[in-house]
Amino acid sequence: MGLSTHVLDTMHGCPAAGMAVEFYSTRGEAATLIRKLTLNSDGRTDAPLFDSASLRQGTYRLVFDVAGYFKARGVALPEPNFLGRVSLDFGVAHTDQHYHVPLLVSPWSYSTYRGS
Repeated sequence: MGLSTHVLDTMHGCPAAGMAVEFYSTRGEAATLIRKLTLNSDGRTDAPLFDSASLRQGTYRLVFDVAGYFKARGVALPEPNFLGRVSLDFGVAHTDQHYHVPLLVSPWSYSTYRGS
């Protein structure tokens, strides 16, 4: 249980190792930074964003540094970048369930869903 994320690089067909991510709690337009992290070699966090004991009902935001990641991989991106930072706002309604927020991303597109 708890809250987790991971990112898959669909351009290269691999986990987005080294991508910078910011994690926030939100209330209306206000956002409070909880932590900044870097994804591991599997494109995941080393530990859950929240374990089951810490997960609280509410709204949250994950911000992924997509342009920074692809630039570090040597991808020539236009200026301005089509995607710079991808921000995903989501809600946690049931703290007894696991919330997994994956991101599939290229320099030109992304998708997400509530994973298991």
